[in-house]
Amino acid sequence: MNEKQGILLESGTGEFEILKFKVAGKHYAINVIKVREILQVEDVSSVPNSPEAISGITLVRGEVVSVIDLKFVLEGNHMEDATKKMTLLCEFNQLKVAFLVDEVMGIHRIRWDQLQKPDEILDASLVIGNINLEDQIFMLLDFEKIVMDISPQTGISIERMKDVVDRDRSGVKLVLADDSPMIRQVLKDTLTIAGFDDMRFFDDGKQAWEYLDSIAESKEEKYVDDVHLMITDIEMPQMDGHALTKRIKEHKILKKLPVIIFSSLISGDLRHKGEAVGADAQLSKPEVGGLVALIDALIKKEMMNK
Repeated sequence: MNEKQGILLESGTGEFEILKFKVAGKHYAINVIKVREILQVEDVSSVPNSPEAISGITLVRGEVVSVIDLKFVLEGNHMEDATKKMTLLCEFNQLKVAFLVDEVMGIHRIRWDQLQKPDEILDASLVIGNINLEDQIFMLLDFEKIVMDISPQTGISIERMKDVVDRDRSGVKLVLADDSPMIRQVLKDTLTIAGFDDMRFFDDGKQAWEYLDSIAESKEEKYVDDVHLMITDIEMPQMDGHALTKRIKEHKILKKLPVIIFSSLISGDLRHKGEAVGADAQLSKPEVGGLVALIDALIKKEMMNK
């Protein structure tokens, strides 16, 4: 069974669509733009010595795709028969991965500010945020973390810095927004290796915007004393990266601030969304080496334009 994903929304509106589903009787959600198809796989072949969360591999129109058992990831118990379960074929971090779920419940449009952050004690969990729909909590899962926990080499890592040119980047002041504590820490570690030492991190777009707006109001054109470049994820509670970028580029002072969208959601058919809000560059995670090259290029361009 195939099902088309929801309509792609206009960029920067502060809205997004979730696909609601169930696993082991609990309610979960995923951002629709990560889902390429909803289908029922006909055959799953087990792979020797693979992680226990991987049910095996399957063919989707001739392409080999790994199949992850979400029940095992979330509950520690395996689904009984993968071929009788609904499968979410997803694409992010330049990967296609299938996730087994028990039931698909439909698509719902919400605002990013409806996505409530998990409590601090749950920062290390697999939940990006909670959504209250008609007194039912849907947990928006961190699918990137699920995949990185199973296969760490698919994520941002120090190994990806091996081709980065060693130079002094200590004078570059970066502001970064990403809701994942793990990604923020890994970005800090890897960018520090690249020579950056002035980084200010925020865990959602709203906090980042409030900071930028405040320094623009107090310092006007001299905001550049505090920030040279903005790096933002897309999928964040309160304010997403597209809305943040749009606000920056429509601001009478901040519009000159270079913005890089660094997200697992950057793909060929979604790149236009970042272009529509005026992003100076877009890069898919986990290419942190490419991120450093983009920062260098944009900072050099800004210096030449002064």
